[in-house]
Amino acid sequence: MPRTPTGGAGHGTAPTGDPLVSIGVVLSRLREEFPEVSISKIRFLEAEGLVEPRRTPSGYRKFSPEDVERLARILRMQRDHYLPLKVIREQLDARGRGEYGGAPGPQRQPSADLFGEPEPERPTAARIGREELLAAAEVGESRLEEWEAYGLITPMPDGAYDAESVTVARLVSDLGRFGLEPRHLRAMKAAAEREAGLVEQVVPLRRHRNPQTRAHAEATTKELAALSVRLHAALVRTALGVRQH
Repeated sequence: MPRTPTGGAGHGTAPTGDPLVSIGVVLSRLREEFPEVSISKIRFLEAEGLVEPRRTPSGYRKFSPEDVERLARILRMQRDHYLPLKVIREQLDARGRGEYGGAPGPQRQPSADLFGEPEPERPTAARIGREELLAAAEVGESRLEEWEAYGLITPMPDGAYDAESVTVARLVSDLGRFGLEPRHLRAMKAAAEREAGLVEQVVPLRRHRNPQTRAHAEATTKELAALSVRLHAALVRTALGVRQH
């Protein structure tokens, strides 16, 4: 269910002299820094209450410069800090009130916050602790232990988790509301591992030692992974006879 926007940029109202722009223009501007962003992503962030563009009488979205900057900040927070949307919303709302809302987590390394202001130390972007994962996924210890038992989520040797574990945990939790239990999802896990193996055959990422070559290989791997996900989704829709609107 879409959330009620609480932290938008003034309902998309632009200052005098700054014209409102369409979602297509917003997309072209954001793609200069975020090549993978899509219209669906912008609409999703709107549905989650993170931005609130103005609507024309005919229902078209119109974005102000403040809306575009807010979207860019959100995408940076996801890309650079792997923050859940709930934490991003809290930080943006706190920023709008002239406060600072830091993300939860134990101290590790000193840093500045996402807006260049001092903040408490936090875990590095690529890893989170167990308590952070539980909080981000909004589940209890027993649920996480069950997911781990079925191999859906796997901690690192030191007990921490990679940032993608938050996404996996939330999706597993959402599927659970439809009656799909962890034992049902092992087939999805196995399919994902087979797809990952296929991608690694095309781009053997671990073999590259040159930084530039490895960076190119990582970019190619991300593109292949994105295409694989789209193909998988399309095949599932086809198998179910469901059309995408």
